[in-house]
Amino acid sequence: MEITDIRVRLVNKEDAKLKAVASITIDDSIVVHDIKVINGKDGYFISMPSRKVADGNYKDIVHPIKTEVREMLKERIIAEYEKLLASENN
Repeated sequence: MEITDIRVRLVNKEDAKLKAVASITIDDSIVVHDIKVINGKDGYFISMPSRKVADGNYKDIVHPIKTEVREMLKERIIAEYEKLLASENN
């Protein structure tokens, strides 16, 4: 599996935990939208696309099965977010 494109949109809400929304393309064939970049108490993390279920909780619609894949996605998406943030501030 290869991530062939990452697109990040900044969310312009002051002091909000949600900082950006990303889309990734896998193998130039599949796109996953609405991956959230969130600023938590221990730094940035990603939240995969989810939907609210009947009991009021949220369930991921798409998610990595392997921890290594989740970490790779996190690193790549947050790097793109930080690059976009730096270019916005210059």
